[in-house]
Amino acid sequence: MCYAFQAYRCILLMVFPMPEYNLAIRELKEIHMPVPVTPLLAADIIIELADRPGRPIVLIERRNPPPGWAIPGGFVDVGESIEQAALREAQEETALEVTLLVLLGVYSDPKRDARGHTASVVYVAAARGTPRAQDDAAAVGIFNPENLPANLAFDHRRILSDYLSYRQTGKPPSPCVPG
Repeated sequence: MCYAFQAYRCILLMVFPMPEYNLAIRELKEIHMPVPVTPLLAADIIIELADRPGRPIVLIERRNPPPGWAIPGGFVDVGESIEQAALREAQEETALEVTLLVLLGVYSDPKRDARGHTASVVYVAAARGTPRAQDDAAAVGIFNPENLPANLAFDHRRILSDYLSYRQTGKPPSPCVPG
């Protein structure tokens, strides 16, 4: 077995439940197609609290490494759409039922996550109510998007900068090719 296949097999085992993993590998072997090595896929949700003045946003303080404040979100499960993952992650981490408003962008710089190459699809969503820290969230905070905490995880400062620009202009951010 080649090294690339072994590495991808380890990633599949970490992310996919065993039946789906086995089915995916069996199907790829049957058509003699090499198993691709691709980034992990995540959905992140910038949650605006529509029932509060100024529509502040919700951030979570991460329970697991890397530390810092982060946009709620997480990995897409097998058999789930990215939109479903966004709704699920928002509820799991903040106890809020959200409505997706707009796709802000896709962030895929290979260096954006020290744990490994992860591509994240980022949505802007609206919610009402009081967020509660749950699941991977050690704490939850409500912030004015113009006054964010200093210790943001991953590339979330860049994402939130794009969001603030979108919020002020109504124009989505331009794609940025990492250099």
